[in-house]
Amino acid sequence: MTSPTAAPVILNIAAYKFVELDRLPERRAEFRKLCADLDLRGTIMLSPEGINLFLAGEEMPVRHLLQVLRQDPSFADLDVKESVSDSQPFSRMLVKLKREIIAFGIAEICPEKRTSPKLKATELRQWLREGRPVRLLDTRNQYEVALGTFKNAEQLHINHFRDFPAAINQLPAAAKQEPIVMFCTGGIRCEKAGPMMEQAGFEQVYQLEGGILKYFEECGGEHYDGDCFVFDGRVALDAKLKPTGALQCFACQAVITHDDIQSPHFLFGKYCPQCYLTPAQAYEKQLAQRQQSINRFANPLPGAQPYDNFREIHVPGKLAGSSMIDFLDAWHAQTGRQSWLNWIADGLITAETMAVTAAVTTDRIVREGERFVQHLPNTTEPDVDGAIRLLHEDEFLVVVDKPAPLPVHASGRFNRNTLLYIVGQAYYPEKLRAAHRLDANTTGVMVLCRKYAGSRHVQPQFAQHSVEKVYLARVHGHPLWDATVCEAAISADPEKHGGRSLDAAGQSAVTALQVLQRDADGTSLLEVRPRTGRTNQIRVHLWHLGHPVVGDTLYLQGQQFGASQTLTVGAPRMCLHAWKLTFRHPQDNRLVTYQAPLPGWGK
Repeated sequence: MTSPTAAPVILNIAAYKFVELDRLPERRAEFRKLCADLDLRGTIMLSPEGINLFLAGEEMPVRHLLQVLRQDPSFADLDVKESVSDSQPFSRMLVKLKREIIAFGIAEICPEKRTSPKLKATELRQWLREGRPVRLLDTRNQYEVALGTFKNAEQLHINHFRDFPAAINQLPAAAKQEPIVMFCTGGIRCEKAGPMMEQAGFEQVYQLEGGILKYFEECGGEHYDGDCFVFDGRVALDAKLKPTGALQCFACQAVITHDDIQSPHFLFGKYCPQCYLTPAQAYEKQLAQRQQSINRFANPLPGAQPYDNFREIHVPGKLAGSSMIDFLDAWHAQTGRQSWLNWIADGLITAETMAVTAAVTTDRIVREGERFVQHLPNTTEPDVDGAIRLLHEDEFLVVVDKPAPLPVHASGRFNRNTLLYIVGQAYYPEKLRAAHRLDANTTGVMVLCRKYAGSRHVQPQFAQHSVEKVYLARVHGHPLWDATVCEAAISADPEKHGGRSLDAAGQSAVTALQVLQRDADGTSLLEVRPRTGRTNQIRVHLWHLGHPVVGDTLYLQGQQFGASQTLTVGAPRMCLHAWKLTFRHPQDNRLVTYQAPLPGWGK
């Protein structure tokens, strides 16, 4: 009877060398072919500063690769750490080109030219046996340290090696004169960490040659507690360099114990007890990450640097049949007729028909639905307040607290310095749609829809005036009434300056107002509930009642119009705030309320 063939022992090797390398693409191709021919798996990283590799396979092919590698003068003295396993710890073979073979991000640190003094494993053991005063410093990540480290070693509590430079600043000042022996898994991180510490003023820095793995190989587990984390399928090795059978969490890289697997907070491939978050915690984390993304796109402001702006202009039915210049002048009267004439003369307004772009003339007759493009070269937009605060997000909605001044949509001088553009960058490639409007100078709750189905459900609620809207306004004067309802109709068309007037034949508009407090400075705080949604409705009605909004530069006291629309960033704020919105959610039609924090003037 023939006995079954024993499975081959897998030889695992780890090695690195800092050396100036050229021909990186050619070297990658050579390594790919060689490893494929030898049926090896693992990772080889090549960079201008050297090589770092973790490979595994049957012994003879691995030895052959090392023989070929050392024929290259750059790798002739490559030091290799070996261990064996019963199975292949890697799932595939990767050869990568990187800027650094170990990510650190400080160009001045060049281990290929100089490193800190190296301390052999046996010498460190002798120091520890003698009780020699020494500070042991673990340079690894927290999840690695949790599995095992040298007795009494100091931890830096970092989650990435890039955090190391900042972390050493937390060491006590006395450490700069003490002998420090730093260590990591195989020694590569210490090649950069040592010179970094010397630059920071630490006077006696040594690095454990070959790291923990070399120490295990030569000294066993003496003076070491636990196992050593490794970056392959074995996860952890004991002091005899044997796999311990530990698992690693896919999400946080923590080592998973048997008790962890039994925990209700463990789901294979998703989370473990070390990284599990309650739904509320997960939501807050997601919100915080998205807020960081919004902040990143708002600072610096995207319209602060000159760029070529191409603005679309669509012809509405009410202006069809007009000449080009009359249409443009009516479409955006604030621009001024002469500016439009200048742009037309310079060929900066074009018509697109059947993919053919052609310049337009002033007397061309426009048709409903036609699309024109205005080219605004070297555009720099006015500053706005980019401090957008994310209040809520779910699968359908994004709700923010809009600052001021900040336009919602692209219009006039603003294209990129707008709420939709900035928040849209944080949600790209999704296309966000505004469910309603807020003036550039108005702060407060703004609802954006993430899905077309959501906007089809939410936007009609605003159009049909079924959304409950509550605003706060600080106004000039002390109203003689405690509560009132204004029903003055508002013109559908803007005046030359962009403001709206009262017009008995205009759009119906209804606003309920209640005085909350009358203050000694001659202003009053009002709660305002618009029951319709006309352009500038609250501002126009308060202006009409003789109590214009404080800080409004368009609707002035004495029922006068001002000349400016959008405030500058340094100007006093307009005291109108969209405080609360209540409507039916597109997911399940339940009533939801979103509320923005009160501004300072509203408290």
